Amino acid sequence: MTVLARRTRPLVTLVATTAVGAALVAAGPPSAQAAARPSDSGATGSSGSTARGTGGAVSSVDANASRIGRDVLRRGGNAADAAVAMASALGVSEPYSAGLGGGGYFVYYDARSRKVSTIDGRETAPVGITPDAFVDPSTGKPYSFTPELVSSGVAVGVPGTLATWQSALDRFGTRSLARTLAPSIELARDGFVVDDTFRSQTLDNKTRFAAFPDTARLFLPGGDAPKVGTRFRNPDLARTLTRIARQGTDAFYRGPLAAEIADVVQHPRKDPASTLPAPAGSMTSRDLATYKVRQQAATKIRYRGLTVHGMAPSSSGGTTVGEALNIVENHRLRGGSGTARSLHLYLEASARAFADRGAYVGDPAFVKVPTTTLSSQRFADSRDCTIDPTTAAPKPVSPGSLDGTGCATAKADEKPDTENVSTTHLSVVDRWGNAASYTLTIEQTGGSAMTVPGRGFLLNNELTDFTAAYDPNDPNRIAPGKRPRSSMSPTIVTENGKVAYVVGSPGGATIITTVLQILLNRIDLGMSLPEAVAAPRASQRNTATTPAEPAFIAAYEQALAPYGQKLVPSGDQFTSAAEIGAAAAIEVGPRGRLTAVAEPTRRGGGSAMVVRPGR
Repeated sequence: MTVLARRTRPLVTLVATTAVGAALVAAGPPSAQAAARPSDSGATGSSGSTARGTGGAVSSVDANASRIGRDVLRRGGNAADAAVAMASALGVSEPYSAGLGGGGYFVYYDARSRKVSTIDGRETAPVGITPDAFVDPSTGKPYSFTPELVSSGVAVGVPGTLATWQSALDRFGTRSLARTLAPSIELARDGFVVDDTFRSQTLDNKTRFAAFPDTARLFLPGGDAPKVGTRFRNPDLARTLTRIARQGTDAFYRGPLAAEIADVVQHPRKDPASTLPAPAGSMTSRDLATYKVRQQAATKIRYRGLTVHGMAPSSSGGTTVGEALNIVENHRLRGGSGTARSLHLYLEASARAFADRGAYVGDPAFVKVPTTTLSSQRFADSRDCTIDPTTAAPKPVSPGSLDGTGCATAKADEKPDTENVSTTHLSVVDRWGNAASYTLTIEQTGGSAMTVPGRGFLLNNELTDFTAAYDPNDPNRIAPGKRPRSSMSPTIVTENGKVAYVVGSPGGATIITTVLQILLNRIDLGMSLPEAVAAPRASQRNTATTPAEPAFIAAYEQALAPYGQKLVPSGDQFTSAAEIGAAAAIEVGPRGRLTAVAEPTRRGGGSAMVVRPGR
């Protein structure tokens, strides 16, 4: 059955989100009634940002991926099956955020054992990389970060996405990789409808994409980005996925495709007329053949009677979200007249958690990461006692002492944040109560901008997540075979051993604050989950000022001013967008009632679906 035939089938009826109450958000959140991104179902229907019902639920930024995930659940697949199918679809319809050329983190709750497990599918540095890999040998100075370093072979890490999919299916799934990839093969072959987000992201990367002829042929046909409303097809990717479906992961990590990936990294195929230096990387076929995911325990903290499970290092998401929650648990947070104080405490807790993230978190295979300490209430208490509930501390603040002593914090040097705001996330809960929270990425929007010729996918630029300056004392310094530190924060919250919330987001280092703020909005500030996702955001990452969305500034700047909190408009060197995050979340209510929530407006609006709709 083709995608075109499937368009004639009606989509599930979805319930729109409600606006956030004026008592909670004075200026109001981004409109919760805005239309979601168009589905591949064309004019016959589209998905919305909130869905309620039973039988399973999915949420993502893209209607094509959500439809595919819902169909897997509807046909008897479980949460792992649906998550992998959705992730593969996102590699087709969100190719600038995810795909075969990237990596990510997978958190899974098994309803039968009531156990949360994780898969670290983060990209790794090639064995041949050197500490000065980011230094231009002709000048002796580091390459300019963007667009020079990010658009290069030296920025490409060994991809872990496909290995993550296979591991997730082997450990948790019920379907073969071939069956799970079938919907995305169809989507790549028959295409999807181009929306404003896809066109604008292409145009934002036009100069970079044009520098690499293979990428330009795929994403800039005729020299322009695909027009909104046209159908974008990727037959090269359909063939690549078909080959993987038939031959397994060895079709990617070994043989001709692995050799082609390594060759592109070592010899970037650049247009001679381009001024981009595109420095070569050192990745080899052996780097690909020896890649392995890591299976490790989730981070776990208790918060207000709930258990919050997150991703352990090499991601900093689990420890940083957990530490901030442990800090604010010492305080009563509430909405209404208490909102400003609650937000002040949230910002101060986040700053301290980020200070400790920078000081202590890296790849645990290379550095000793104090995961247990960072996740402990005792350590959080030692950080909380540095917080004045009425006055913001000068920032950046210094990291805490791991022995949990002392209630003083000094001002520290501010470090540049180079983790990009792209990436994508999906959340799934199935009829049996299993749940998946999966964040995946190729880093920069458009990754390295280098496409593997004739294969239909972009390679990541994930190695730019290593600390740019080579400091031997930095836990995130570059090293052969090492995973760069990440902020991806796929999170599953349980209550009495059963899933309560599944949440995650893209957004670089703002992922951590997005997940944290959504949890505080829902658990402490009296918001429903749709309200918690739609509410305006601020992201304090241990910097002198706090980047915030315009709606957050309008709502809270005056109220936070007496606390000394300084808000500035969000947006960075990578993009002019003021949005923070693009969450996908699910809540499990009494008697298994599901509320699936995607962004109503951010990144063009997301897509939430349930198997059996109902209020």
